[in-house]
Amino acid sequence: MRSVSRIAVAVAAVAFAASVPFAVATAQGDANRAVAGGGISVPGWMGQVDASAAKAGQSVNDAKFTQDGKMIHVITGPATTYWNPANKASGNYTVKATFTEPKFQNLNSHSHPYGIVIGGADLGGDQATYLYCAVNGNGSFIVRGMGPAPFQMNGRAGETNAAVHKAAAVGDLVTNEVAVSVAGDKVTCSMNGTVVATYAKADLVTAGKLKGTDGVYGVRFAHNTEVTMTGLTLSK
Repeated sequence: MRSVSRIAVAVAAVAFAASVPFAVATAQGDANRAVAGGGISVPGWMGQVDASAAKAGQSVNDAKFTQDGKMIHVITGPATTYWNPANKASGNYTVKATFTEPKFQNLNSHSHPYGIVIGGADLGGDQATYLYCAVNGNGSFIVRGMGPAPFQMNGRAGETNAAVHKAAAVGDLVTNEVAVSVAGDKVTCSMNGTVVATYAKADLVTAGKLKGTDGVYGVRFAHNTEVTMTGLTLSK
């Protein structure tokens, strides 16, 4: 009888242990919100949600892209990439902007990144390609792209770096300047004026990744984020 009880306890313990990772994953996997009054109201700008969101019936109308003076205010919904077709860069250049999360992690159970897009080609379609460097208010950054399938340049979780400003606590303000530069055969990502990642252009402009580093530049915001952006500029 005791042996049967021990077996039952052991089975229950294994079942509980197996259920914990699933419960954590479920808690971390926040569903995409739908933002009330969503859409793009800034003249000339366009957007595209990720394929998974589009398959679920969501669109740019489930996120919000507005302008107040010189400041762009973005609230997502589904992860969304935004661009103005007139914003094009070629040769050697730097695209940068300053991103502020007024209340860190206020729309999600864990933090999400946002940042600069370069090398955009065929944007808006299922063959869209681009690279993005995005900052996270938890002190990390990621470098990823669409080619047209997603690809990662610094891993699924990205990397932490002392140059990235980190929010002191959930609900606090955090600001970071993000820049992506193309110079010769190198592409770099910088946070607050410090280069945090460098890649050979040949490792980016290749089959399954970018069509080139020349192209449209823009910005990208992961799902369930609220961010303001200022100073989106191109310099040569």
